[in-house]
Amino acid sequence: MLRSVTKGFVLGAILIANLMLPLPACATTPIRINGTGSGLHMMKPLLEAYNKTHPEAHFEMDKALGSSGSIKALLANVLDIAVSSRPLKPKEAQAGARVSPYGQTPLALVTHKDVTVTELTTQELVNIYAGKTLNWPDGNPIRIILRPQEDSDTKILSQLSPEMNTAMISAQLRPGMTIAVTDPESIAAIAKTPGAIGTSGLTGVIVEQLPVNVIRLNGVEPTPNALTTHSFPLSKPLDIVTLHTLSEAAKQFLTFVYSPKGRTIAEAAGVEVTAGEKSPW
Repeated sequence: MLRSVTKGFVLGAILIANLMLPLPACATTPIRINGTGSGLHMMKPLLEAYNKTHPEAHFEMDKALGSSGSIKALLANVLDIAVSSRPLKPKEAQAGARVSPYGQTPLALVTHKDVTVTELTTQELVNIYAGKTLNWPDGNPIRIILRPQEDSDTKILSQLSPEMNTAMISAQLRPGMTIAVTDPESIAAIAKTPGAIGTSGLTGVIVEQLPVNVIRLNGVEPTPNALTTHSFPLSKPLDIVTLHTLSEAAKQFLTFVYSPKGRTIAEAAGVEVTAGEKSPW
């Protein structure tokens, strides 16, 4: 859902529009997963690889609810695993949520495929979001795809510099701005909007394979290695959140996620895996 200024969250969306991956017909206890869009992009190749060696596994992964929505669903026992890009709130931990950091993905600056600019400095980015630069060098208008003010992507980009924080506040207040609620909606909007610029976890760029360009920031490409060397400043955490009790099927899947093979798959999807190889479960 794209919106201009109205904000909302529909927890009940997890009960409808079920977009299950192709799965075996056998009836087993489902492993229910949701979370931030970047996390679901990471999970997609992991689920596919796990099903090849565990055809009996039954996954349910709906459209992204985001970090907050998936944690709410987890606490309501609607999910088994949530992938979050923000820390747990004290009340969520008190209610039984348990977090285990897994890794991070670069928060990439992404443009429509027809934008010819391949690199921006921090100041150039500030000028775009502040509304001081309205057109690309070829004269075509710049169209910013924002995320909600409270979204983790907005907060990460705002922390780039004090000037960027001010520019982000200004952009949020300008009328008629396009706001994409979830990661998948953001990259889809950028792909279809001429002149668009916005953000996406690198996992979305790699897994979705949409026709977009990834911009270098201050000459640095957003790669997992750039996060390791601390040369790229924008990173999005990917944490695994569960309840303290977990089904055996979900435990076995998470053991795979943390295994060398699972880590390799996640890294190929744009994740810098920072967790150890032993599953916390």
